[in-house]
Order: sequence, then C-alpha cells, then structure tokens
Amino acid sequence: MLLKSVFLITLFFFFFLFPLSTSSATSPPATVCIVGSGIAGSSLAHFLRRYSLPSSSRIIMFDRNPVVGGRMATVTIAGHTFEAGASILHPKNYHAANFTEMYKLGRKKPVRSESSISLAIWDGQRFVFKTMSVESKSPLVQKIVSLANSVYMLFHYGFSLLKMDNFVEDMLSKFLKYYESFETRPIFETVDEMLKWAGLYNLTTRTLEEELFEVGLSPLLVKELVTVITRINYGQNVDINGLAGAVSLAGSGGGLWAVEGGNWRMAAGLINSSDVELHLLEEITSISYLGKYYELSSTHGKTYTCEVSVIATPLDEVNIQFAPRISIPKRNLQHTHATFVRGLLNPVYFGMKAVSEIPELVGTIEDVDIPFSSISVLKQHNETDMTYKIFSRKVMDDALLDDIFSARTDTIRINWAAYPHYNAPEVFAPFILDSWHLYYVNAFENAASTMETSAVAAENVARLILSRLFGDGPRSSPNCSSDEEILHSDL
Repeated sequence: MLLKSVFLITLFFFFFLFPLSTSSATSPPATVCIVGSGIAGSSLAHFLRRYSLPSSSRIIMFDRNPVVGGRMATVTIAGHTFEAGASILHPKNYHAANFTEMYKLGRKKPVRSESSISLAIWDGQRFVFKTMSVESKSPLVQKIVSLANSVYMLFHYGFSLLKMDNFVEDMLSKFLKYYESFETRPIFETVDEMLKWAGLYNLTTRTLEEELFEVGLSPLLVKELVTVITRINYGQNVDINGLAGAVSLAGSGGGLWAVEGGNWRMAAGLINSSDVELHLLEEITSISYLGKYYELSSTHGKTYTCEVSVIATPLDEVNIQFAPRISIPKRNLQHTHATFVRGLLNPVYFGMKAVSEIPELVGTIEDVDIPFSSISVLKQHNETDMTYKIFSRKVMDDALLDDIFSARTDTIRINWAAYPHYNAPEVFAPFILDSWHLYYVNAFENAASTMETSAVAAENVARLILSRLFGDGPRSSPNCSSDEEILHSDL
C-alpha cells in the first residue's frame, strides 16, 4: 500500500512538472503542398513556419512558371527594371513592410513626389482636366507648382476630395484590425466572417459608385478622377464593389513604394527562408483525396502525397481536376494588358503641338471607344527618348501604337489575368474547399486584390491549417516579437 502511494505521488509530480506538451516538438510531421509561388503561396509558407509547423514537416510548392512571384514580375528596358505586374505598396501594408525589413530589401520610391507628377484626364477628344507642369527641377519651384495644382484640383472638384479621403481612411482603419494580436483576432473559416469581423463586409455588397454617392461625392469627381483611378488599378469602372474601390483609391495616395529590384523579391525571400521544396515549371493537373492524404499529379508525370493541400493561385483559369469535385462560385478574371514602349508619344494624337505639353500620367474616363486606360512615363532618357507604360483592356496592336507614338524602338506586351472582375454584391468561395484539408487562399480576392490582401488572407489560412491539423492555435516562435509589435512599429 505504501509503495502504491509513493508511486501515485511520484506520478502526480512527474505530470505536474513535465506536463504533456502540444508544442511543435511533439506534433506529428505533415506534408503541405502549395500550388502557386506568388505572394499568397510564399506568405503562407512563411507563416506556417513562423507559427510553429513542426520542423520535420515538408512544404512542397509548385508553379507552372519558370520564376517565383506569380503576378509580381518585372521587365527590363534600356538597362532599367520596371514593375510589370503588381506595382505599388501602401505605407500601411504592414506585412509587405515586415517582409522587406526581414530580408533587408531596399524600398524604391518615385523619383518625383506624387504631388509633383503632372496629370491629365482624357475623354477621347480632349483633356477635360490637366494639372500644371514645369520643366524646372528646383525643389522650390516644384513645391509651388504642387501647391498650385492642389488649389486647382480643390477648385475643380470641391470639398468632395476631402469626403473621398475620409471614405478611404475609414476603410483603412477597419482593415488594420487584421494586424491585431491573436488574443483579439479570431481564426476565420470563411471570407464572409473575416470581412464582417472587421466591419468591411457591407462594402462588398454595393458598388463603389453607390458608396461614394452616399457619402456625398460629386458626380464630376466620380466620373473623372475616381474612374481614372479604378481603371488604372483594376481595369474596371466605378461599378466594382465598394471595398475594392476603396482599396483602389488608397493606392493613389501618398507614400507609395515598391521593392528595389522588383516586388517578386519578397516572394523569393519568403520561400528561401521557409525551407520549401520548390518545383518550378511544374503544373498540378489533379488533386485527389485518398482517405488520409491527398495525391497531386503534375505535368511531369509525377505524383505527390500531402496531408494538406493549398491552392494559392486563382482557380478561374487553371485546369486542376479535383476528386471529389469541389464547388465554388463562378468568377471571371479581369485581363489587363500592360504594354511597355520605349519611344516618344505623338502630340498630334492628343491635339497638342509638342510632347512637353502631354502630362506624365494620362488617365481616361469610361468610354468604350478609348483604347487605353492610362499612359504614364516611367523613365525619361532624354527629350526625345522615354519609356512608357500603357494599361488597356485589349491588346494594343502595332497600328494603334503607331498612331499614339511618333517613334518606337522597343515594345513589350504582357497579358495579365490580373484580378477578379468585380460584381457587387460579391459571393465568396470558402477558405476550406472540402471537409478535410484542402484550402483556397485566393478566395479573399473577390473582396479586393492586392499584394497585402493576399498576405493577410495567407496569414489567416496558415492559422486555420494549424488549428485544424493539430487541434490548437498557432504558436509564435519565441524568437519573434508579436505581430502587433512588429506591424505597428514605425517600419
């Protein structure tokens, strides 16, 4: 009896001093397969590792392209590198800022401040709005011109400009909730509940035009400036959903930046530091659930087994066969044609006498007869040699380019399946595509599509995977500060 009592006491103290742990050290290893190496897939790999996916677990990543980055890519013209896909980051894109800091990537800001860039709005016949510009590079002169243009814009559009800023700031303040600590931020299984928790869901149920008219913007501002911004950023009109529209307007503000050498370098850094087995130029053709694991087949004739499968690329234009079949809302992608031209614009096309009269950024109103959404100067090599970037909904053929340009030496065309074609009220695919462990990061894109929103969605899906796979929430690495400390510091 005495020996039995001693044994029970010893057993009690053993479990008291050395409790059963659910840490990553004792969690069973798992293989996670990720389809897509863009910002969504690379962020997911990063957050899985950071939130204590067992080190013995494998992360296998597939991409049909020869390089990582997805819709983040660059082109090189005359020895200069320019963003060809996802181009701009906002000052409050905290995940992107954190990634840039982690991998010691440089920040690239506009050569000239946004306020000093000349802007014009083209209606197909004439410039309905045009800011002043001067050739002087004197900071004082530029500041005076910028101030004069601000006064002119306020005179033209009135105090609706302030209402537009308030609309964007209200959206941003709600979006910042996605950076809160785990104690106050739940894990979301659907896009709907993720948006409702932050107070953003209602913006996806109505068009941007409806939202802006409700807050008191003038029809002139919506028709001209707002339309120009949505056509540039999403290739669509003000009938996009209100959240995508607010995000688009935020992308026209000050303090914008990009990663030096290309935004794709964020994805490369995340993948390299996350112990990922990377398979480029290998497309996944089928994903089948076989009981305790998924079997993925590729164009290389190979098969892979994974406990977790994640789609981190839009499903709308890929041909993956699922067994059992999945069901998601039908969605079309908006194709944006990015055309890069080294040459010189033809002033006659715009009713001007000299190229110097054409502003650095030409936006357009909504008109089916206007063949482009915007034309911007990327680099002025000299007075007769510049590099331009054109956004359009259709391909810019040689005949059209020869009308718009008086000279062309280099032309590069890229057709991007860039983002969803927005249609309020939006209907969302789920993050969890089956009853097991098949996940879809890009379901969030129907709300808004940016590099940062993809990272935010990936972070939530990483937490979702770990909580469902191991039965508890993610555990931050002891070597890392909390998300709140990192993301709300002055980066």
